[in-house]
Amino acid sequence: MFVDSDHEIGTRPGTLIIPDDAPSTRILVHQYDADSTTLLKLSDPAQLEPLLQVGRNIWVDVRGFGNEEAIRSVAALFDLHPVALESAINGPQRAKTELYQNHQLVIARAPRISDADELEAPQVCFIIGKQFLLTFQEQSYGFFEPVRDRLRDGLGPMRSQGPDYLAYALIDAMIDHYYPVAQRLSEDLEELEDFIVENPHPDVLLRIQWLRRQLVVLRRVGRPQREAIVALTRDGSPFIGEKERVYLRDTYEHIAQIVELIDSSREMASDLADAYLSNVSHRTNEIMKVLTLMASIFIPLTFI
Repeated sequence: MFVDSDHEIGTRPGTLIIPDDAPSTRILVHQYDADSTTLLKLSDPAQLEPLLQVGRNIWVDVRGFGNEEAIRSVAALFDLHPVALESAINGPQRAKTELYQNHQLVIARAPRISDADELEAPQVCFIIGKQFLLTFQEQSYGFFEPVRDRLRDGLGPMRSQGPDYLAYALIDAMIDHYYPVAQRLSEDLEELEDFIVENPHPDVLLRIQWLRRQLVVLRRVGRPQREAIVALTRDGSPFIGEKERVYLRDTYEHIAQIVELIDSSREMASDLADAYLSNVSHRTNEIMKVLTLMASIFIPLTFI
């Protein structure tokens, strides 16, 4: 995941910072109503324009930011504010929500453990309109596949609801990814607690420090996410229905529980580090007692 480190001071709002190695842009389009859904893979953003005249709800999933021209063409079709497009592309952003004249912007981030055993938090931008939903993601991480399957199979009320319900379902799916990551870190700390008592090896302290760093990252991502969902449930928005706010309040409860788990795990990591140092100090003192006793016996004999 690239970081917006090339943003020059004084750059005008709406400037897109796209690295040279950004993945190529792909556009997936879901058109749906109460009776059916259609999935299209478009190679040219111009193919979107006739689809907007059909009158069905539409979800446009933009993956990869390598083609700036294509991204700007999509933004022009949906009349996106330049600042909203900048927030969508120049990541990673802090999780947030903002109301614009023609749409509601939501930035969401979900954690995952990479192949290198490091915590990542990719960003997804949601643009919610009256009859459309836009999502922008640097690449597909599989966050949306369960919701995509439900939309395709017609499970639940998703097809008969508007884009705000679909946005809720996608955001909720991203929040669900916090659980296994936070639970894994918490369980790793519980396992280390036994090692501290039985075998306080230096590698244990290194592992505690690594876990604590991951928890700091997770907390830095999770707390703004909680604030953004609270704003969606409380701030009046013409693009979020009252029924969807009820569902989002349930999502808020999920992320609130996760943040509490993260906070308790951080405290546990600090306590384990202190316990490790205390245990090592205690063992050192015991060794010094034995050495002092031996010295008290043999030094006088050696002197005599």
